[in-house]
Amino acid sequence: MTNPTAPASRKLSPAQQQAYWDQGYLFPFDVIPPQEAAELRAELEAIERDYLDAELPLPLNSYKRVNAHVVMPLAARLAQDPRILDLVEGLLGPDLLLWSAEFFIKEPGTRHVVGMHQDLTYWGLGDTPDQVTAWLALSPSTRASGCMDFVAGSHKNPILPHKDTFSEENLLSRGQEVAVEVTEADKTAIELQPGQMSLHHGLTIHGSGPNSSDDRRIGLAIRYLNPKAQQQVADKDYAMLVRGTDEVSNFIHIPAPTELFEPAALDRYEDIRRAQSKALADGATKEVNLYQAS
Repeated sequence: MTNPTAPASRKLSPAQQQAYWDQGYLFPFDVIPPQEAAELRAELEAIERDYLDAELPLPLNSYKRVNAHVVMPLAARLAQDPRILDLVEGLLGPDLLLWSAEFFIKEPGTRHVVGMHQDLTYWGLGDTPDQVTAWLALSPSTRASGCMDFVAGSHKNPILPHKDTFSEENLLSRGQEVAVEVTEADKTAIELQPGQMSLHHGLTIHGSGPNSSDDRRIGLAIRYLNPKAQQQVADKDYAMLVRGTDEVSNFIHIPAPTELFEPAALDRYEDIRRAQSKALADGATKEVNLYQAS
């Protein structure tokens, strides 16, 4: 079910909320005007050019692909944008934590895919309903460029068994795929234009195919939590308070970065990476990097 949303409409209606909880996703939302989306893409690509050969502790792709909001003001700024938070509030309530923000990039003509999976499988957060992912397109996300595919209603399942493929073509950390058959008829293609966004539940089965187009497929996946969510595997976890209050304190609060790759933020990034790796690697038969580069 698609959900055309005018730019001026920044609150979810009761019908939209019900549709989300019925099908496990909602799209598209016209969040950012196309010209602004183009400027944001240009800002990201300038960072890629300027820092490609910089002497950073980790490869640049690692910082883009995992917890970019910790070290990249661009990611933190977008994740705190009221145009996004207003929509997320309709699902999680007025108190919002930012758990992660990740730039998912598929280069043109590449075979990288994302296997069909449930996000919550390896996050250590259990099957909590107190989370949602906002996926913002900064370039066309189409069937040709490898847009996401969602399986409607699949969020009503518990966390299902997954298998680790460790495939080099799979962008996920373990090449994980849900161990149930997903047919093409089960999938809904989540096509988005620059500045449009989708919302999906962490139990919704989803994935994406290769980019056969002649343009990059660039998206920012932003993971939000209600403070009631709780890390169940790692010893500690971190989040950024982006709206309201946190009366529970299940997560260590972190600040937004003020400059690109500032030393304090790089140290914080490494602390978070070590903590979250425990949840991500739980049950793995091989060594797991936090995520593979995109």
